[in-house]
Amino acid sequence: MDYRKSAAGVLEQIGGKDNIVSAAHCATRLRLVIADNNKCNKQALEEVEGVKGVFEASGQLQIIFGTGVVNKVYDEFIALSGAAAASKEDVKAAAARKGNPFQRFIKTLGDIFVPIIPAIVASGFLMGIMESLNFLINNGYIGMSNENTLFVLANLFSNTAYVFLPVLIGFSAGKVFGGNPFLGGVIGMIMIHPNLQNAWTMTGGVENYLDVFGLWQVPMVGYQGHVISVIIAVFVMCQIEKFLHKHVPAMFDLFVTPLVSVFVTGFLTLTIIGPVFNLVETSIINGIQTLISLPFGIGSLVMGALYAPTVVTGIHHMYTIIDLGQIQEFGCTYWLPLASAANIAQGAAALAVALKTRDQKLKAMALPSSLSAFMGITEPAIFGVNMRFFRPFICACIGGGCGAMFASITELGATGTGVTGIFGILLCLNAPVKYILMFLIAAGVSFVLTWMFGYKNEKLANGAPAPETAPVEKVTVTAKDSNPVVLAPLTGKAVTLAETGDETFAAEVLGKGYAIDPTEGKAFAPCAGTVSTLMGHAIGLECDNGLEILIHIGIDTVQLDGKHYQPHVTEGQHVQAGDLLMEFDIAAINKAGYKTVTPVIVTNSEDYGDISGKLGKIKANDTFITVTK
Repeated sequence: MDYRKSAAGVLEQIGGKDNIVSAAHCATRLRLVIADNNKCNKQALEEVEGVKGVFEASGQLQIIFGTGVVNKVYDEFIALSGAAAASKEDVKAAAARKGNPFQRFIKTLGDIFVPIIPAIVASGFLMGIMESLNFLINNGYIGMSNENTLFVLANLFSNTAYVFLPVLIGFSAGKVFGGNPFLGGVIGMIMIHPNLQNAWTMTGGVENYLDVFGLWQVPMVGYQGHVISVIIAVFVMCQIEKFLHKHVPAMFDLFVTPLVSVFVTGFLTLTIIGPVFNLVETSIINGIQTLISLPFGIGSLVMGALYAPTVVTGIHHMYTIIDLGQIQEFGCTYWLPLASAANIAQGAAALAVALKTRDQKLKAMALPSSLSAFMGITEPAIFGVNMRFFRPFICACIGGGCGAMFASITELGATGTGVTGIFGILLCLNAPVKYILMFLIAAGVSFVLTWMFGYKNEKLANGAPAPETAPVEKVTVTAKDSNPVVLAPLTGKAVTLAETGDETFAAEVLGKGYAIDPTEGKAFAPCAGTVSTLMGHAIGLECDNGLEILIHIGIDTVQLDGKHYQPHVTEGQHVQAGDLLMEFDIAAINKAGYKTVTPVIVTNSEDYGDISGKLGKIKANDTFITVTK
């Protein structure tokens, strides 16, 4: 591969050196911030030698080259462009500054809600299970008692994240706004204090009002299930806290700043912020519900069709507010099934392209992207396949609208949020048949339209149809290496790449493999070989058995710049299977807001046939992945 030629190709297709704001790279991707996105030709970028995929995330243009390649292309790119090498944090900061106020607002909402989604999902799943069990018990389908120990405890656990939602949001918002997250949690606690009337259990109206200096009265009611007012309150608290840190003498800061920040914010929250933004939030939720409840599902048809375009713009991060608001107002969210229909439709469109195309590179990208979308992660399908040809994207929007219309007509609701696609049915166990029908409608319409109108195979220059199979470079593998084995580099739970939550790994852009959610912070060599790449969070190996392995410890942990990681090898060093490669602090990485689930990728998997792996509990040095020729 000519690295300089690849770098020159990237530089040309992004609009030249004058369009570069910042440049960095991680173990697999060239990460760029460019001044004018309109000067970037993404389709041509994908054709540059060595490029395995192109997508935008967090204001960055990320160009996937893979381990052992990206660093060499990056060096040539810096030399050609004259750009100064930047750290990942520099690029991240540049990307954040580049966005307009609305984009920064949406990103802020995403930063607040993404970390707490697992808690919301867990409660939502359990609520759906408990509602289904109650239905089965009350109608005599099963003989279980709803007073046994497990049932009572599970019922208690099921709504915990929603009962204390303001605390979770307060903590997360405090961290995002640059304040003390624990003080943010305290503001959330104030808003659901037991001395306030519980908003979920009040039946006879407001019991008590607070007279504010004789000027106005506010209801002494808690903010269970509310979102916007909590975010605004914590934002105000963080501004007060930062102001006090600057102006209060250091010897008094520890006592004065937390006290004044919490007291002033608490007062403003219960007297002004809470009542005002409670009204705003209720109006928004009711307005959206009115729209999606229009006769014959017309409103939901429109919203289901427009959902995917909002994913493209990043606006979808704000929809968690709608889900949580509807759950608080109606006991379930009617919005999540619309989102699920839209995601399923994008997956079906990508599947139609994968089955119809004769381009093997496209097929290899479209099939896993389709599966990823069916699991609820749509970025690979949208950006890698459907938007690339545009018509599949439009067909998928129509399919998503049809599925959403059916969901609206049948009043399909979900008990929680955070999960769509195949596993979204676990949030709709109160009406599983409706969810399955919605799934089939969205997928069916999208698939058929894409097959018929959305994608046509390109023709060669002489007018002949493209060949069914593209020539594949032959790789010689010795008999002893005909079925190479990859040992588990970590101890923990083995999962699929789709469960990592990272669209690039889930789409198998870098190659096939599996992942391990570690329970011990030690990574060992999965085979004998040479360390080809060593970064703070990732290790690349060229194994003696012919495999090329990437061990990427954590998701998006490139942002840590090696903090909490301790390597025990160097680039170019030859290691034996079982040698200690790296130690890392799981608790510290998690506390920093990152998952330590570790993809283990066979980056040259296209040279081989089937790749299978063990799932479930696994110990380091156990047989993990088997590769067949």
